[in-house]
Amino acid sequence: MKATLRNVRLAPKKANLVAELVRGQNATAALRTLKFTPKKGAKILYKLINSAVANAENNFGQNKNSLVIKEIKVSKGLRLKRYIPVSRGRAHPLQKDSSHIHVILGTDDAVTKTAKPAKKAETKKTTKTSSKKPAAKTTKKATAKKSTAKSTTKKTSKKTNKN
Repeated sequence: MKATLRNVRLAPKKANLVAELVRGQNATAALRTLKFTPKKGAKILYKLINSAVANAENNFGQNKNSLVIKEIKVSKGLRLKRYIPVSRGRAHPLQKDSSHIHVILGTDDAVTKTAKPAKKAETKKTTKTSSKKPAAKTTKKATAKKSTAKSTTKKTSKKTNKN
């Protein structure tokens, strides 16, 4: 369940600001948020997410309320190179960026099932590494204590100054 919009006359940085607002939200809540966001990218993303929801309903038979925005990718598109005339016959370059926007929707069940096993795997890795580190530290301390003991046992000779 996805929708794609290519070569939108909007800079990727500006589109990504709006996309960040709705990442991971419920599709209906995202549409409500975008409807009242006063940015050009909000109107574009609203139409795109609405299209993705319609694709999910018609093509896959999904319920509108169970859809979640799984992923929104904003990448660079074409760059139009233009020039602005300035004084003394010169011209300043102007770059008009465009972007590609990809929206992927998923159901609530799919998001929660994939998130839970990943967290368990991370906790197992941290417990294994923490048990190995203290053993290495104790050996370094023991060798450091032995070397300081040897240096204190050495006798130093004193020199007298002759005037």
